[in-house]
Formats: sequence, C-alpha cells, structure tokens
Amino acid sequence: MTTRPDPDATAAGRQPAAAAEPGHRIATTQVCFSLAVVAVAGLGFVVPGLFTWSAAGFQPRQAIVPLVQLTMLGMGMTLTVADFARVATAPRAVGLGIACQFAVMPVAGWSFGRLFGLPPDVAAGLVLVGACPGGVASNVMTFIAGGNVALSVTMTACSTLLAPLATPLLMRWLAGTGLPIDVLALFRSILLMILLPVVVGLVVNRFARPVARRLQPLLPAVAMTAICLIIGITVALARDDLAAVAGSLAAAAVCHNAVGLVCGYAAARASGLAEPDARTVGIEVGMQNGGMATGLALGVLKSPAAALPAAVFGPWSALAVSVLAAVLGPAAGNADQSS
Repeated sequence: MTTRPDPDATAAGRQPAAAAEPGHRIATTQVCFSLAVVAVAGLGFVVPGLFTWSAAGFQPRQAIVPLVQLTMLGMGMTLTVADFARVATAPRAVGLGIACQFAVMPVAGWSFGRLFGLPPDVAAGLVLVGACPGGVASNVMTFIAGGNVALSVTMTACSTLLAPLATPLLMRWLAGTGLPIDVLALFRSILLMILLPVVVGLVVNRFARPVARRLQPLLPAVAMTAICLIIGITVALARDDLAAVAGSLAAAAVCHNAVGLVCGYAAARASGLAEPDARTVGIEVGMQNGGMATGLALGVLKSPAAALPAAVFGPWSALAVSVLAAVLGPAAGNADQSS
C-alpha cells in the first residue's frame, strides 16, 4: 500500500490526489514495499526470535490485532459517506464485483487448497483469504492500472460492510470440516477489528476533517510498516509450517490471485462494463484484505499456519497487478464511467 484516494476527489468521481504524482513513482513505491515485505518475511524465517520474544508478559503476536485496527482506522479516515452512497449510481458494477469477490475467491481458495494438498490449517487460511473483503491496496493498484478509482473505493467500502456476515458464513461452509469454525467469534472479531475502526475513521473524517487531513500523509507509511510487521510475526510463528509447504502454498496463492483477477475482469466485460471498470472489478476481486485474514487466523482460529496464506497472497497480488499494469498500459475509455 502506498496512498489512498483523496475523499473529495473520489466523491466527485475524479482520480485521487495521488494522481498529481507520476504513475511510475507510485508503482515504484509499491514494488519497493513488496520487496520490503519479502525482506521482513525472510528475517522472520531466518531469525524468528526477532518476532517471537517475550517481555513482561508481552509477545509481538499480541500486536497484530491492534496493528490491523490501526490500518483500518487509517482506511476509514480516507472514506466519506459518498463512497457508500455511490453504489446507487453504479449498482451493476458494484454488485457484480462484490458477488464475484464473495463467490469466486472463497471457492477458489478451497479448490486450490485441495488441489495442492495443503495441510488443513493452511488450506483453511487460503479459504479465509478468499472470504475477506477487498483491502486498501486494491485502490492504489486500481490507480496504477488505469481503472476507476472511485468505483474501487466504493467496492472496498461496501465489501467491508458485508464482511461481518459473509466471512464467518463462508468459512463455516468451506473450511468447517478441516478446522473448527466459531461463527459468532469471527463475527465479533470482524466487528471490533475491521468495522469499528473504519466507522471511527469515517466519523473523524466527517466531523474533524482538519485532523484527518493532517494525519492522511502519515497513513501510508504507518500502514506499510504495520503490514511488514504483521507478515514478519506470522512467518516467525509458523516457520516450520512454511518450510514444509512453501512451494505448494506459493503455487496455490499465485493460482488463487490469477483466478480472481481473470474471473472478475471477464465477468465485468461480459456484462458490458467499460474497460476501466472491468479492470477495477478484476483487481477488487483478485486482491483481498490480508491483514484482516492474518488477524482472524491468529486471534480467532488460533493458528499461525492459517495466517501463512495471507502473508504469501498479499505481496504476490500487489506485485502481479503492478506487472500487469505495466504490460497492459493505460485503459481505453473514460475512467470515470460506471454502470
């Protein structure tokens, strides 16, 4: 993640404030962030003690939920009521994207978990990644790929609102046989870890706009640092599991991401959406909220192994979309067009 769209700009259907920066600078930052994630993950694997120490009863794993909450608070401070209301002006695009996200990705996670023979906890983690809503990074990647940023923000916001119901039910359906799933515990955790910080951030942006504007330049760095720490802790906690399944998990994550990108884009084009909107839907379907998946895996499922898919899927999906954007070039058509 590098930056978030400017609320006033997206409310008007324009490109975000980041548009003032050269696109290649944002893409370069995203690639550097992906490399930083890989480096921190490598440290977690080679020197796990950096992330598994204990002092005065505190362990780094206890910081994961607060770090996710901090990231979601930052996301909320970039949202406005217009981001949610915009669904009325683009019901087909938003509805199609969210339907694909919560239908294609969880089933694909279950399928690839079985196809690549992942252990039950890791396979459940892949389903969990697929059952999570879109994350902040998808908005940045949509900008880089020449998509419709306003539509991306709206889809992320709406899928996040649906997550407290959709994610626990999908996990119970698809992962309940391999791992005990407490639907109510997942529901409560998503409310406290994801929805509450987003709502608080939204309220701050609405009623204390000067405060939100002063904090917004700091949010990208805070979020990137939080994500790096989360991944480092996850890898350190599940080092042995990762060593046993690294190849198959990487292959499953690559396939999972590819199916989301392709199915989202193909469904959007088949329904008649313009190229920028189709790219947006593809990215929103193919990129998930890895921080949320990690927090739920460790906080509710109590399984570091179940958190591993998010640690692999997140950096890979950002890198894959960056490469695709460079290869495909600018999208033809009006990026503000939605259906």
